[in-house]
Amino acid sequence: MAFSFAIIGGGWYGCHIASSLMALGFDVTVYERHERLLHEASGNNQFRLHMGFHYPRHYATRMQSRDGFVRFNERYPGLGAEVGENIYAVPQTDSLIDFATYKIIMMSSGINFTEVADSSISLSNVDGMLITSERVLLLDRARKYFVGRLGHSLRLGSTVGEVKQAGTHIYVDGEEYDYVIDATWGHYGGMPIPVFYEPTLLLYYEATPPFPAVTLVDGPLCSIYPTEDPNIYTLSSVPHTPLGRFTTSAQARACRDAADRALVIKKMAAMEEQISRYVPYFRDRFRFVGPQFAIKTKPYGGYDDRSCYVFKNGKMFSVMSGKIDTIFFAVERILSMIEASEEDKIATTEGALRSDIIHAAV
Repeated sequence: MAFSFAIIGGGWYGCHIASSLMALGFDVTVYERHERLLHEASGNNQFRLHMGFHYPRHYATRMQSRDGFVRFNERYPGLGAEVGENIYAVPQTDSLIDFATYKIIMMSSGINFTEVADSSISLSNVDGMLITSERVLLLDRARKYFVGRLGHSLRLGSTVGEVKQAGTHIYVDGEEYDYVIDATWGHYGGMPIPVFYEPTLLLYYEATPPFPAVTLVDGPLCSIYPTEDPNIYTLSSVPHTPLGRFTTSAQARACRDAADRALVIKKMAAMEEQISRYVPYFRDRFRFVGPQFAIKTKPYGGYDDRSCYVFKNGKMFSVMSGKIDTIFFAVERILSMIEASEEDKIATTEGALRSDIIHAAV
């Protein structure tokens, strides 16, 4: 049966889910309130395609990232690029985990890495380093790809008003569909699990010549990561990038939109001081370019869960995740839930086992 789907949100999840459903022959419409795709959290991040190294404290996130990384590169080989030198370093005193334990966790997870004693740059106050092959996302190319792939299915600049379930269908502003998928990470319809909305401030810097990616793990630490521009890098910090924690999307947006120059300067000073503990020459090598704001949706808990969840309420699906790698898991969960709901419609009939036994015995 060729179902019709309305997808709310044109980020990585919305675009990938739409592309996958279209490939299966389903009718798809994508509602994106901005005039371009990947405009909010999907386009305002660290450009990092994860392999799982970020998540020693959460098994499911690590496994989904590991497997999703391979699948992403198979499905979208042109939407990512290699990082010349990608360093994960465990600090001597500031990490929640020691280097030996971190290394064992990654090794047991089947994630490839190389342990090194030295790198092209000198780091301070670290206990050990790994070199990984994570990739950088090419957002401009991704936008062009999905615009071409989704074509007439896109409704850019379209803000969804009412979603209403009635009978066997669901309606988006009066238009009938078989299913609706909320791919806004809870910004449209909320989430059925306890979550908070976290406005964030990411800082952009320029470095010439190119600099390695440096990620300090695990805990309230920081990282430098390249972007699709070979000379532009992001600086992020677990304690300093967040601007607050809110129970509603509207509260988070208000906080994000109220950020001013004074706050950016304050955050910049704190983040530069933190990264300089491990990269003491940071201020000499990097020049500040500007800030970028976003809002993340996260589940409550101290175990760093950023794995993908899909929830179903009648004809409405809600997708929750924090990593681009896990887009494949979302599609599979949606399809399996639909298959299960369609099978429930099959009338229960008496099995033929008893008559088969009797005939076999005669």
